[in-house]
Amino acid sequence: MAKTKKKSEHYVNNKEFLAAMVEYKKLVDKAQKAGKKNPRVPDYVGECFLKIANHLSYRPNFINYTFRDDMISDGIENCLQYLGNFNPKKSKNPFAYFTQIIYYAFIRRIQKEKKQVSIKAKLIEDANLADLHVDPHDVNSDYKNQFIEFLRKNSPKTDELPKKKEIKVRKRKRKIKTPLEIVIDEKN
Repeated sequence: MAKTKKKSEHYVNNKEFLAAMVEYKKLVDKAQKAGKKNPRVPDYVGECFLKIANHLSYRPNFINYTFRDDMISDGIENCLQYLGNFNPKKSKNPFAYFTQIIYYAFIRRIQKEKKQVSIKAKLIEDANLADLHVDPHDVNSDYKNQFIEFLRKNSPKTDELPKKKEIKVRKRKRKIKTPLEIVIDEKN
């Protein structure tokens, strides 16, 4: 007996997805000609976006982030934002198009979160932790000292955080002199 492969819960059939996108594109064109709002995105298309984003979030380079749900939400939001840019005449592969959109949405979310972590680390490092008071009437200073030590040990140092790459701009050497430079050179 031949075994049939069970389809994954994240499987998106590209042919059906393309057919749904072509149908939606026709509805959008009709609505724009009539001067109406764009029609609602079909449930199947939204389901495909969700499946693609969920499956992509299980890749090894995205799986261990605590903000994975935010990444998925950003990816779906970007797909809805750029839905009108998909042109079935140019490409017959909506799966690849929207996978790229979601991938770069994930990358942008990771960059945002890293920036927030660096800001938080900088604030903790700059804060004078010795002035931190839990309760002014508290005589038990052990708790306060333990909390300060915890912050010092567990907060990342700003020099350990990834730095932005500096872009070096080369200055062009000017070969042609301006009229002002010509006059100055003539006087000298």
